Amino acid sequence: MDRFGVWTLVIGLASGSVGCSGSPPPGSQTGEVGGSGTSGTGVGGNGVGGSQSGTGGTTGGSAGTSATGSMPEGNNGIAAKHPGDIGIASDSDVIFADDFESYKVASDLNQRWDAVYQNQYVGITTTAANVYAGKQALEFTLPQQNAELSDATDKLVSPERDVLFLRYYSKFMPPYDVVGSSHNGSSISAHYFINGQATPGVPADGTNKFLANLENWRSDATTASPGDLNVYIYHPDQRSQWGDHFFPTGLVMPNTSIAYDFGPTFVSRPDIIPALNRWYCYEFMLKANTPGQLDGRITAWLDGKLVADFPNLRLRDVASLKIDRFGLSFHIYSNPNGQAMKWYDNVVAASSYIGPIFTP
Repeated sequence: MDRFGVWTLVIGLASGSVGCSGSPPPGSQTGEVGGSGTSGTGVGGNGVGGSQSGTGGTTGGSAGTSATGSMPEGNNGIAAKHPGDIGIASDSDVIFADDFESYKVASDLNQRWDAVYQNQYVGITTTAANVYAGKQALEFTLPQQNAELSDATDKLVSPERDVLFLRYYSKFMPPYDVVGSSHNGSSISAHYFINGQATPGVPADGTNKFLANLENWRSDATTASPGDLNVYIYHPDQRSQWGDHFFPTGLVMPNTSIAYDFGPTFVSRPDIIPALNRWYCYEFMLKANTPGQLDGRITAWLDGKLVADFPNLRLRDVASLKIDRFGLSFHIYSNPNGQAMKWYDNVVAASSYIGPIFTP
């Protein structure tokens, strides 16, 4: 199993009858043990709208909108105050920023990130076509093989938080011919890692953990690569031991024929398959619910446009369960069709909406 969790599906998403089929495939937690990481203090900051405070401070506030309210879009976030992202790291609402310009070699990532997995497949590229801004970007490579493998960079969050926005630029190298399990985007989680080890296959119960990944899912070879944008999630109401998938339309996998209650304010949006070999600005927000209330929310933006929004969520039953980690990942359960590569640039984590890099 990978560092998040894997389960096998009966292909049939289009028919609305996808279900879990049998036991999860065997495998080692490759992404957890393959690389070396450093332990650090993580990122700091006060609650939403608060100021950065290193390793101290408390969490609080809101995401700047209610669970039923509208979310900002476009150049209406933190980035608009920092053209070209210049000085964005010093913004009071920003808790971490990395444009990958400061590293001489990939191992230098350990100076700022708390865990880097599979160092031999993690690099810093200077190839202009694979850099979004500046002169360098993060490069993940996965070789052609039938075995499971994960590249990742993770950052600890201290103090832990109720709300986190994560913005980054990313693109896939074509043809990215991968079917099935592939955690190929970003993650925001609460206590999903115990002593540095992931806990796949252990369902969230409201007190132990939650996890949400923004990634792409390709159920079969007839689906265009890299697959449909979705949120892969461990939550107390999950349908599978190995996590669920939320799609912008409102379908939840497995068992897409069973409606999921995202509440009366939910807006179904079209599924999206990003183009290969093209940079996109991804942004991802997770707001943990107030215990006892269904006011949790997960929202995603693509190039500053809101493309998925899931309100009415129960992610926890105790207030002490807070976001303690975020990261970038590139996992493939089986990659028999050729080498795969993906690039990331201009990562920002904050307490409020960030938006794309602003050009006046």
